Amino acid sequence: MDIPEYLPDILLTAVMVISTLFLILRFWQDLTIAIAAALMMLSLGGLFLSLQIKVRNLEKNVITRERMLRTNLEEISTHMTEEYDKTTGHLEDLVGELSKRVYK
Repeated sequence: MDIPEYLPDILLTAVMVISTLFLILRFWQDLTIAIAAALMMLSLGGLFLSLQIKVRNLEKNVITRERMLRTNLEEISTHMTEEYDKTTGHLEDLVGELSKRVYK
């Protein structure tokens, strides 16, 4: 996991938790509510961060599969071209032999 890549999300999660604490500042008499709200916002931020990591992993997998498919298609295209050339050459040889027999 590249920390600089996810730094904006981590900072936004911290801002979300701090803003939640400021939002419930008047509930500091009841520490349970303040802690629960902070944990709830922290878990929500972690959920967003986890979701983004999964989406980036999926994106990397799609790119890798696309490269593999492109490579395979190029190999198949090359193989088909070789087969076509070989078959065309063989047919040209057969036509040449038949032409020689006809003119004899």
